[in-house]
Amino acid sequence: MQYFSGFGFRNEKVLFLEYLKRDEFVIAGFSYGAQKALQEALKRVQEGQRVDTLQLLAPAYFNYLPKAIKHKEILNFVKNQELYMRLFYKKACYPAKLDIRKFQSEPTLGELKELLLYEWKEEDLAFLQKKGVAIEVFVGTEDKIVQSSEVERFFSPYATVYLIKGAGHCLR
Repeated sequence: MQYFSGFGFRNEKVLFLEYLKRDEFVIAGFSYGAQKALQEALKRVQEGQRVDTLQLLAPAYFNYLPKAIKHKEILNFVKNQELYMRLFYKKACYPAKLDIRKFQSEPTLGELKELLLYEWKEEDLAFLQKKGVAIEVFVGTEDKIVQSSEVERFFSPYATVYLIKGAGHCLR
């Protein structure tokens, strides 16, 4: 399995072991890492490589947000990165009381822009589905980073979407 970490995270895969399939033909990613996982799955399938399952854990899906809000987030990060990340981690952990200090990294402005401005495309998901890739999406109903209803609406035609009741962005 290949795993991609979330924005501001590293080595957090252990938080999601109960959801992850341990197979060499699985690609998985958490949040920002879900964007990377999708791109890796597309690349491999286009190259004729085998991909059985794409697992998207709390995918960073922001297609529904107006550009003005995305740009405001970027400006807030530039203004005070330390405060921005403290608030981000608080929202990411909610409602659980997780100590994620050992999983934190220092993200760059470029990564934040990539995260927020990424456009998920239905045709990418349809392509993978047509090629036999099982797509699984996990999202918490109490997520404070993404809107679980928007995630469910967008991904459900192409994926099995698991809504985890009472869980936040870190699926706890």
